[in-house]
Amino acid sequence: MAADSPAVLVERDSADPAVAVVTMNRPERYNALTVELKVALRDALVSVAGDESVRAVVLTGAGRSFCVGQDLGEHAAALAEGAEFTTVEEHYNPIVLAMAEAPKPVIAAVNGTCVGAGLGFALAADLRVAAAGATFATAFTGIGLTADSGLSATLAHMVGVARATELLLLGERFTAEDAAAWGLARVAQGEALDDALQLARTLAAGPTLAYGEVKAAVRFGAVNELPAVLANEGRGQARLAATADHRGAVAAFLDKRKPTFEGR
Repeated sequence: MAADSPAVLVERDSADPAVAVVTMNRPERYNALTVELKVALRDALVSVAGDESVRAVVLTGAGRSFCVGQDLGEHAAALAEGAEFTTVEEHYNPIVLAMAEAPKPVIAAVNGTCVGAGLGFALAADLRVAAAGATFATAFTGIGLTADSGLSATLAHMVGVARATELLLLGERFTAEDAAAWGLARVAQGEALDDALQLARTLAAGPTLAYGEVKAAVRFGAVNELPAVLANEGRGQARLAATADHRGAVAAFLDKRKPTFEGR
């Protein structure tokens, strides 16, 4: 990354300005997470999550990697200075929550190596599109740490407790093809970003409010018992029933035409 290049790029898709593309921009270090990059990424994700003109988000990395996790050079320097390790609470958790709680779909375009917190960020997205041959790993125990960025929950929910425990304990690499077989990601037919953008454009033209309710309902359902889940779904449906998108879609169905969603 050139000295004057931003750590994170935020751009609008030229084909659909309702799609925001957030790019971790430290390709010479495989998008290893420095404090500068983490702060910029957190701020960028919070910004696009709160921007009503954005109806879908793509998160990716510049160069050959998505993100290889914590920059261990910077981390080692902090340890040598005796600094308290607070980056999980200050940076990683807000980044994950910004994606998970965004009231719009977030797609991770995994263009290459995706390790540690990078894997946590990818799994915090709603959908993942991985380049053929991209590699993944948890990597935490290899440096004497436990999981962060939500991986102890998201990985277990997605692949099951037994496989998640194995991946977290052993830190063995797995491929995009493995990820697809386990239901973690789609394998891109071409470039991961191109496929992710196509998916984002489809979602950006959809019922944004319904997508937000779906995301919240899935999170709620993961940690609550069935009676509470049913009640929560009922409240969500009642909110959506009053939206212009729902009323317009019902009318379009009855008129045998394709609905147009405006996110309201």
